[in-house]
Amino acid sequence: MNGLINVLKPPGVSSHDVIVYLRQLFKIKKIGHTGTLDPGATGVIPICVGQGTRVAEYLINKPKKYRAEITFGIKTDTFDAGGKILERNRGVRLELADIIDALEDFKGEIKQVPPMVSAVHYQGKRLYQLARQGKVVERKARRVHIYQIQVVQFQGDLPYPRLYIDLECSKGTYVRSICEQLGEKLGCGAYLSFLVRTKSGPFLLKESFTLEEIKEMWQKRDLSFLLPIDFALDHLPALTVKEKAVRHILNGLPLAPSGILGGVGRELPSFVRLYSPVGKLLALASLSTSSDGEWHYKLKKVFSQ
Repeated sequence: MNGLINVLKPPGVSSHDVIVYLRQLFKIKKIGHTGTLDPGATGVIPICVGQGTRVAEYLINKPKKYRAEITFGIKTDTFDAGGKILERNRGVRLELADIIDALEDFKGEIKQVPPMVSAVHYQGKRLYQLARQGKVVERKARRVHIYQIQVVQFQGDLPYPRLYIDLECSKGTYVRSICEQLGEKLGCGAYLSFLVRTKSGPFLLKESFTLEEIKEMWQKRDLSFLLPIDFALDHLPALTVKEKAVRHILNGLPLAPSGILGGVGRELPSFVRLYSPVGKLLALASLSTSSDGEWHYKLKKVFSQ
């Protein structure tokens, strides 16, 4: 079993729990995800199975999209709904124009300090493990990129006003930290009351499968939930090799220009997907040029047939 699965993670379940469940269901050892989604959040989590785990690195750095619900007037120690309430300010009154203006400060490249309740490693332990012991340690700020923030709806007449936003960001962004900082900027406090990941790279929420759906399909021997490995590699140029080159590639040998079906143009892609004449993904390869100007494609990952 080799490929990728677009899983709709339910709230209240960790990303690791999803892996454990699918590993037991499929009775397979080689399985993993491409980035943690907080237990309280729901939405898309790409799963790599079998040889699909070999392309995980090309998915991890893909931008993510979220829909977030932010509740103003309440602070929690984790910046989200899973934490202890530290402060309440009932009856907060906010103007949408002020909120939009404050959100502008979060666009582009920003620095974030990982929350203590997070999966970041610190001296061999996860930060959340130290937080459970009541410990607070110094964390280094990380650079992340917020590509887009769009207001969807504002409910300002509630005792604790709510804001719904769509946000696109880089890997490693803590949306709950943005919510907490927004509340500080507006002087009333805020926390992330709900979060849905709507997109992770090419994986869309509307095309995802629940764990229950996957189980039911698996029991019926319906594998239509399983995506091909190259679903994650559409951004890479593709080359088709000649039939005689297939065996050489599967044996890990470099690809010479003469092995490319139809040749290549003047622009040589630096990193490519290699396919057999019948359309099977064979390998990923990088361009290598010698001192005398001769070139070939050096194999980086080979996928057994």
